[in-house]
Amino acid sequence: MEFTKSYEPKAVEKKWFDIWQQNNIYKSEISEDKDNYSILMPPPNVTGILHFGHVLNQTIQDIFIRRERMLGKNVCWFPGMDHAGIATQSKVEAALKEEGLSRYDLGRDKFLERVWEWKEQYGGIILNQLQTLGISVDWNKTMFTMDEGPSNAVKEVFVRLFDEGLIYKGKKIINWSPVGMTALSDEEVEHKEVHEQFYTLRYYIVDENEKNTNEYLKISTVRTETIFGDIAVAVNPKDERFTHLIGRKVRVPLVNRVVPIIADDHADPEFGTGCVKITPAHDPNDFMVGERHNLEVINTINLDATLNENTGEYNGLDRYDARKAISKKLKELDLIEKVEDYTHKIGVSQRGGEPVEPMLSDQWFVNMKPLAADALKVVKEGQVNFHPNHWVKTYEHWLNNIRDWCISRQLWWGHRVPVYYTEDGQFTAATNEIEACKKLGLPDGTKLTQDPDVLDTWFSSWLWPLTTMGWCADGETEDTDQLSAYLPTDLLVTAPDIIFFWVARMIMASTKFKQEIPFKDVYFTSTIRDGQGRKLSKSLGNSPDPLNIIEKYGTDATRFTMIYLAPLGQDIRMEVDVVKQDVPAVEIGRNFANKIWNSGRFLSMKLEDAGGEGVDVSKITPLKEEQLTMADKWIASKYNSTIKKLDNYIDNFKVTEYSKLMYDFIWSDFCAWYVEIVK
Repeated sequence: MEFTKSYEPKAVEKKWFDIWQQNNIYKSEISEDKDNYSILMPPPNVTGILHFGHVLNQTIQDIFIRRERMLGKNVCWFPGMDHAGIATQSKVEAALKEEGLSRYDLGRDKFLERVWEWKEQYGGIILNQLQTLGISVDWNKTMFTMDEGPSNAVKEVFVRLFDEGLIYKGKKIINWSPVGMTALSDEEVEHKEVHEQFYTLRYYIVDENEKNTNEYLKISTVRTETIFGDIAVAVNPKDERFTHLIGRKVRVPLVNRVVPIIADDHADPEFGTGCVKITPAHDPNDFMVGERHNLEVINTINLDATLNENTGEYNGLDRYDARKAISKKLKELDLIEKVEDYTHKIGVSQRGGEPVEPMLSDQWFVNMKPLAADALKVVKEGQVNFHPNHWVKTYEHWLNNIRDWCISRQLWWGHRVPVYYTEDGQFTAATNEIEACKKLGLPDGTKLTQDPDVLDTWFSSWLWPLTTMGWCADGETEDTDQLSAYLPTDLLVTAPDIIFFWVARMIMASTKFKQEIPFKDVYFTSTIRDGQGRKLSKSLGNSPDPLNIIEKYGTDATRFTMIYLAPLGQDIRMEVDVVKQDVPAVEIGRNFANKIWNSGRFLSMKLEDAGGEGVDVSKITPLKEEQLTMADKWIASKYNSTIKKLDNYIDNFKVTEYSKLMYDFIWSDFCAWYVEIVK
C-alpha cells in the first residue's frame, strides 16, 4: 500500500465501505458454534435526514458491535426505518397543496398510493446517509414498520389486547393538533413557556330568583375564549373563605349562564383567587371534576381551533382572535376585575409546534397499568440496566403515574385500526373481515366497515424487538430462529427523550407477548448543544449538516470527535459555525486520524528497510525476546495494560474514557515516545 504524506479520507473511506458492501462482510448468520450478540438500531423516520444525534448514536452502536465481532461472536445489528405517520403524511399533503389538491380530492386509496410513491422516491434517504458513517450493519435485514410482517404483528397485538379488554374506545379529553387534525398522546406534546395575560373575571352570585346580587367571585383565567363552556365554579371544601357559598349559584360573565358553586379538592386555595371555573370539554382536570359531580359537558371549539355555534357571535373565529374579542367585550361590560402579565407553560405539538387544544373526543386507548407492572419489575430487578443509572428514577416515576395511551390518529398513512363495524353499530377487533364476521356471529360476506383511523406510529415501534426478528411475519406467533438466537438483544442505544415513547413501551410489549425482556442494557446518549448551551436543532438554525462536516474532515474524524466529547450521562457542548458549516472541534479527530496514518506510513517504510522493496510481511521474522530493547518491552507492557483498561471502559459503557485512552496511547506513548526512540 502506498501512503500519501497526509491522510486523505475521501480516497480511503468510500473505497473501503464499497468493498465491505460488495463482499457483504457484515451479513450475520446464526451459528450454534458461536455466542450471539445483537443490537437493535432505533429506526429513523422515513422523512429523516442525518443529524449529529445520529452520528453519536450510530458510532456508539458500531463500537460495541465491532468489538463483539472481533471477540469471535456471531453478531447481528438490525437496521430499519419508521413510517412516521404525521410527518410523512404532512410531506405528501404539502406536495399536493402545490398542485392545488388535498388528500380529500384524491380519496383515501389514491392518496395512499401517492404516499408510497413518495416513500420510494424520497423516503429512506437517511439510510444512505447513515452509510456514510461506515457503520457495520447487516443491511440485508433492513425492516420498514409498514412492511407486511410488522403490519401483521400490529393487527395481532391490537386484537389480543382488545379481546383482553386492555384496548377500549372512550370519550376523554385528549391532546388535539389543529394543524395535523389528529389526536396526540401525552408524550407527543412538549411544554413551551409563553407570556400571556391573566384575566380575573367577575362571576356575580345570584339569588334564588337567579338575579345578580352585588357580590361576585373572582375567577382568573388565561383562556377567556372557553367561558362559553363553563358549567360550574369550584372552591376547596376546606377553604373557609368560600364554604358558606357552596350550593349557591353564579352567572358566567358574558354568557349569562347560571352555574352552581361546588366543593372539590381540585380548587387550590393557594393559587389565584382560590376559585376555579370548570369547563369539562376543554380541560382534563375539569373533565374529571365534571365526572365526579355529574356535570353537563358543552363543547365550544371546533377541530380546526375555531369557536363553534355555542359561542354566538364569536362562531367561526380562531381561538386566539376570539380571545382578544371576548376580552375586549368583557372589559366594555366591566366584567374584568384586573389583568396581569402571566408566564406559564402550554402544550405544543412535538411535530408541528402549534399549541394543542384539549378536546373531548372518542378515541381508542390502551389501559397501561397492567402492562406497566412487569415493565417496572424487570428494571427494578436489574434484568434491564440503564446507563447512566439515574434514568431509572425517571422511568419508575412515569410508570408509577402512567395514564392510558391514546393510540388512534385521524390520519390515512399508518396501520389502520383493525376494528370492523356492522350497519347497526356492533363492532369487534379482528385481523380481517372474515374473522370479524365469525367473532360477531355473522355470515361470511356480511357488509362491514373498517374504522377509518390509523394507529399511533409508536404502536408499531413498541413491537420493534419482535418484528425485526420475524415475529408474526406470516401471521404465526411462534418463535423464529432469529428470536431464539437474538432475543433478548444485548444493547439498545437511544436518546433519553424517548424513554417513555419507546424504551418503556418496548419493555412492556416484549414482556407481555414473549415473556422476555427486549434488551439487557440501555445506553442513553448525551444531548448535543452549541456553545451557548442550546440543543442543536434545525428549528433554532444552530446545527450544521453532518454530511458537510464529514466532507470536510472525514468520517473517522467526525465519529472519533463525537465520542471523545460525550461522557456518559453528560451533555456535549460544541462550538458550531452554521454559516461556514463547520465544527472546529472535529480537528481533534482529523489530527488523530492523520497521526495514525503517519504511524502506518512510518511502519511501512521500516518494513521496506527490513526486507527490501516489495517485501512479503508474513516472511519477516519477529525479534526474539533477548533482542528486544528496553523501549520494546516498555511499549509492549503499555500496550497490554491499555487493552485491559479499554476492556474495562467498554464493559462499563465509558466510551469517552475509552476514546481518550486510545488517543493518549497512540499519540503519546506510541508516536511521541516509542516511534521517536525507534527513529
